Amino acid sequence: MSALGLRYAILCGLSLLAACTVGPDFTPPQAPERQPYWQGTLADPQTVQGQGQRFVAGGDLAWNWWTLFGSPPLDGLVRQAIERNPTLEAAQASLRQSHDLLQAGQGVYYPQVGASLAGRRQRGSAEQPGLAVADSVFSVVTLGATVRYVLDVAGGQRRAVEGLQAQADLQTFRLQAAYLALTGNVVNTAIARAAYGAQVQATERLIGLLQQQLSVADAQVRGGTLADSAQAGLRSLIATNEAQLADVRLRFIESGHLLASLAGAAPNQLTLPDIPLDSLRLPHDLSVSLPSQLVRQRPDIRMAEAQLHQASAAIGVATAALFPGIELTGSYGTGGTSLGSLFSGRFWSIGPTVDIPLFQGGRLWFERKAALEAYRQADAAYRQVVLSAFSQVADLLDALQLDALALQKRSEAAQAADAALQALQVSYRAGLVPYIDVLVADVQLQQADIALLEATAQRRQATAALFVALGGGGWNGPAAQAGKETP
Repeated sequence: MSALGLRYAILCGLSLLAACTVGPDFTPPQAPERQPYWQGTLADPQTVQGQGQRFVAGGDLAWNWWTLFGSPPLDGLVRQAIERNPTLEAAQASLRQSHDLLQAGQGVYYPQVGASLAGRRQRGSAEQPGLAVADSVFSVVTLGATVRYVLDVAGGQRRAVEGLQAQADLQTFRLQAAYLALTGNVVNTAIARAAYGAQVQATERLIGLLQQQLSVADAQVRGGTLADSAQAGLRSLIATNEAQLADVRLRFIESGHLLASLAGAAPNQLTLPDIPLDSLRLPHDLSVSLPSQLVRQRPDIRMAEAQLHQASAAIGVATAALFPGIELTGSYGTGGTSLGSLFSGRFWSIGPTVDIPLFQGGRLWFERKAALEAYRQADAAYRQVVLSAFSQVADLLDALQLDALALQKRSEAAQAADAALQALQVSYRAGLVPYIDVLVADVQLQQADIALLEATAQRRQATAALFVALGGGGWNGPAAQAGKETP
């Protein structure tokens, strides 16, 4: 075989080796079959107070799901939080960083070219090889260029870049998760604050009625028609409700502070809009993704999948380290004893370097075993995240049905208390019952109304929680577009 043919054969062999990539090729976990989240059928919640809800199996969520509550002030709060929230800004910066690192890692696919200019004054020794004059003092000035290219024989570099791509995917889904958590927290807190505001007003009315009842009881005690113990009981009840009022007011204030923090402002920097609880419409059509869709939509599941991909790529990197590494290096330059004679002499070199890991004390072997165990750990973590997601969705689907039932019963209790009050008012005007009986019935109505407010808020919060548990439509929203547009 001629020298040219030998070189051609060597280059072909190196090219074939470079085409090999050790380690497993990552395959996303298989999505579950089309099945419900729990045994039984998906029954729609019952209609309460003229407001019903309908589950749409397999439907697609809108990314701005909070607009289904029909509240412009709530929309404004969410938009401000998206624009100014520091946590979301940090997630966006992390995503950009991951893309920069990916582009930096992709540089291994290209030859590495460098240049150098060096000058030095040195003294030689007679014992130094290649020195013509003993104990000579001389100057050396060199100008050269070097080209290095790593032949990725075992594919370790490609697996490393694959791991960087998985890291970029992880940050993309982490941004979606931050976006989803932020919007969910804003909506949930706004609903809670609206409920606290309504409870404050209802509790104030209740305390006012109790104080009227106490005034009537005082008059009856002075007239000798009522025992003193009734007064003590009423005072205790008033004090209890005043303590509850203080607690509800504190929660109202704290929820406002939390909304300001979520919107990227200090409590004294944000004027919160007034959002009455009854202004928050109950969303009617609830799109419920199938389990096979959920694993491709929830950002926490996609994050776990990206981490599994990272672990798979790490196995390839650790496996490639067991194989020889080949690097091609070439250099060319000129040199002399001064800048004036810089181009008087030329030097060059070219050739491959083969690094063969013969004995590493078991380090490379056990690093690969550790990578395998890390993959098993990531796989188990992924399956646990999927199970937790399914359980959360199933809980909320049941909660919506039971919340509707609870709201129905609270509504019936309030209606019964109102009917009892109206009947007693008629009897009082007819002189059949004392006024204190009317006050007692009014107190019972106010207590039923407070319980009804809590059930109303809980149903809306459970609806918002279902949107969040289903992924919030973030796969087609601004957070997903930010991940695609990041250079």
